[in-house]
Amino acid sequence: MLMVVSPAKNLDYESPRATEKHTQPQFLDDACELIDQLKTLEPHQVSNLMGISEKLGQLNAERFQQWHTPFTPENARPAALAFNGDVYTGLAAQDFSDKEFEFAQKHLRILSGLYGILRPLDLMQPYRLEMGTKFENKRGKDLYEFWGDIITDALNSELQADDGVLVNLASNEYFKSVRKKKLDARMITPQFKDWKNGQYKMISFYAKKARGLMCRYAITNGITRADDLKGFDLAGYRFSEEQSSGDNWTFLRDEQ
Repeated sequence: MLMVVSPAKNLDYESPRATEKHTQPQFLDDACELIDQLKTLEPHQVSNLMGISEKLGQLNAERFQQWHTPFTPENARPAALAFNGDVYTGLAAQDFSDKEFEFAQKHLRILSGLYGILRPLDLMQPYRLEMGTKFENKRGKDLYEFWGDIITDALNSELQADDGVLVNLASNEYFKSVRKKKLDARMITPQFKDWKNGQYKMISFYAKKARGLMCRYAITNGITRADDLKGFDLAGYRFSEEQSSGDNWTFLRDEQ
């Protein structure tokens, strides 16, 4: 079983690291190719490209300029400890034991506009480059064309060596980088809904955190069979057979 999640815009390069273990990203050469092109952009061009403020454009232009290899623990940080958004609040990797990091390394993948795929312990330097960014590059008109079949082929290779089950906990923007027609796997897509105004609905903030919580549930319980995820009960969620359809699983939570 392999779980995939999205990265986060917010980053944490300040807090103490929960582990000194680290690995290198699989597609670092591809990331270098993108960075070489991104380094040609002025701060205002970065702002326009990403639809962000001048201040953030300046920050990210500086990140591109400072980005360099080789990656070391001194200039980079393990991905699961670097991302700091809602998914990663739920994941809470800073609390993992060595054994849990080892399990996460085998069963969790982070999709990335710059790095393609990251394992939890893969070192990464600070960046912002969302997968949906329409950045024209040497391989095509956007990042989906840049990555092409690379991400899908990598997932297929890992799934073939495992049980062939992919648990999609990524956003649509990021999972679009996986070419589903070429994916050789059973794909399970959990959805998380909260009770509000008389009905269950997906609320983005809670759903993102729940995706991280489900990864945490799998990692801390050593779950390798996807069907065992139906026992997910963190933060008050429960599996709903009635609202699920096939491998589109729905988890409900009553009003908080």
